Amino acid sequence: MIKTVPFSKDELEKLLRLHPTPLYIYDEQGIRQTAQRLLKAFSWSPEFKEYFAVKATPNHHILSILKDEGCGADCSSLAELLLAERIGLSKEDVMFTSNDTPAGEYIKAKALGAIINLDAFEDIAFLEEHAGLPEMLSFRYNPGPVRDGNVIIGKPEEAKFGMTHGQLIEAYRVASAKGVKRFGLHTMVASNERQVEYFVETARMLFDIVREVRDELGITIELVNFGGGIGIPYRPEDKEVDIEALAMSVKNLYESYQLAPLKLAMECGRYITGPHGYLVSRVRHLKETYRKYVGLDATMANLMRPGMYGAYHHITVLGKENAPTDEIYDVVGSLCENNDKFAIERKLPHMELDDVIVIHDAGAHGHAMGFNYNGKLRSAEFLMKPDQSFTMIRRAETMEDLFATLVD
Repeated sequence: MIKTVPFSKDELEKLLRLHPTPLYIYDEQGIRQTAQRLLKAFSWSPEFKEYFAVKATPNHHILSILKDEGCGADCSSLAELLLAERIGLSKEDVMFTSNDTPAGEYIKAKALGAIINLDAFEDIAFLEEHAGLPEMLSFRYNPGPVRDGNVIIGKPEEAKFGMTHGQLIEAYRVASAKGVKRFGLHTMVASNERQVEYFVETARMLFDIVREVRDELGITIELVNFGGGIGIPYRPEDKEVDIEALAMSVKNLYESYQLAPLKLAMECGRYITGPHGYLVSRVRHLKETYRKYVGLDATMANLMRPGMYGAYHHITVLGKENAPTDEIYDVVGSLCENNDKFAIERKLPHMELDDVIVIHDAGAHGHAMGFNYNGKLRSAEFLMKPDQSFTMIRRAETMEDLFATLVD
């Protein structure tokens, strides 16, 4: 696929005359269309719910757009619960999946009426002691060495998340004996996965547990959340996930198990906003030693994924989209760390000072993973409306923000 940007150089330059780089831009129309596509694909499922993974893009403007489209919120912290509450989401439009959880976060989740999804068997007693057990509980399953993970989430048996099979079954038994009336089931064993078969097999694994719990314990699981993890085509040669084929394969499996009216849910983040976010930066310096370097005014503090995972993010040089990519550069930031690189030995057009570059597919786990090492400041975020206008949805940090917590 050809990677393009949804704005012209002239439109962007008007924005950059008022607001310095680096900055993030999110395409509202693209986000809406992707959410609509996912919900339509699973519209066959009774009360299907997409709980958008707030951690991917924790901005209430983005959450409001997705609420408009019928999405709920997948929260993993107090801040994320507060963002959901801020836009009016509560009760079973919120699913709270956390680990090593402070008591206060369980108390807040219960007060919101959120579906609490426990990560550990031991959390049953902890939740009961500090917040009381709700009417509905969900449990997170870790299938262990029978499943493969990937570089982002790791092998399931090495992951800190979820319960073993034996713990899971015992959790349903114990919670039911303690008066819990309604139950859910959840897993998340991969991230950025683009193979349809992987999600179908995940659904099969969970449907087997639904049947096992019903047959052995007489307990009906009413909600299965088979996680997020749907990948996006970061590289131009990558294929997009066929979400319609994925949904139809799950539908066929669901019907073969005769599970209706079991409700299904997902918690996609990257799939919804990832392709529709862009980090915009300018070329600050050019350097040539053993390699050619393009030094940006953005750093790994703005987009951690390439330095953290070696992840590929496509780069467009505005105004040079059709120029030959006949030079090889490392594209870097200014942190005092050698992994502060957006691209290594990347073929690009001839680069010049003040060139504007756009880093693609940064709409999830981009700004959210920002940090302040070396005193770097988090950038502003802008929403590109369907009329091509730009609205600031988060201002850039200032030095005053950075030093605000210092005590004299």
